[in-house]
Order: sequence, then C-alpha cells, then structure tokens
Amino acid sequence: MRFMIIVKSCVDFEAEVTPAAPPELLADMAAYHEELSRAGVLLDGSGLHPSRTGWRVQYDTDGSRRIVDGPFAEAKELIAGYTLIQVRSREEALEWSSRFPNPAGNGKEAVIELRQLIELDEFPPGEGIERVKQLDAERGA
Repeated sequence: MRFMIIVKSCVDFEAEVTPAAPPELLADMAAYHEELSRAGVLLDGSGLHPSRTGWRVQYDTDGSRRIVDGPFAEAKELIAGYTLIQVRSREEALEWSSRFPNPAGNGKEAVIELRQLIELDEFPPGEGIERVKQLDAERGA
C-alpha cells in the first residue's frame, strides 16, 4: 500500500522567496526520512516551491483548456511538500505519519494530510490499464 504524506502549505511557506527552514527543522526532517529509508518504506519526498512559481491547467466543459499562472489564493489549500511511503497497512501508515516532524517548526500551526494512492489493480481491467502497467514494467516501477 502506498500513501502520500501531504504537507499543507501556509502563508509563511507561500511567502518564501528562497527555500528556508530553521536548521533544527531540517535536521528533524532528515532524521525522519532516514528512519523511513532504514525501514524500507520511503519511496520519495520533497518540498515544493511556492505556488507563485507554478501554474494550473484548467479544463472546461467544452473541452478547452487554459493555463492559469500562480500564485493561488488560500495557502492552506495548497501543498508545500510530500513524502511517499509504501507500507503493509493503513495502521502502519498512521504510525509513520504520527511521527512526522511539524513542517512549520515547533510551536507553530501546521497540517499534514495522508492519502492512499490508487493502485492499478483497483481499476477494472481494460486496454488503458494494461498500457499503463506495461509502461510501469518498462521503467522498472
């Protein structure tokens, strides 16, 4: 089972011009990710630049699409980073997520959200799913 630990953004994260974090927070994050790695459950993890450096592709009901440049309102609805883990159960994912360091730093409000990834085997069989499985096999996923 794969889960994504989603670090929700906040006004401070969105305001940063360059990535910045207190040294103790970076040390805590490094230690946590090292522990995940030693346990063999870490797949990936990274922080994201503020939304002002990104864009969205919006799809309309008429089939058209348009590009909307950031920044985006409501920082609390944005994602500041993620950690992707592979575990045996929901309970194990809950255990790991409960140990995630406060991404805003001790004494500050922050939110992380955990979401399970949809696995290809959860979809009904079909040509599209088989093509995606083939692509995964070719890249060794």
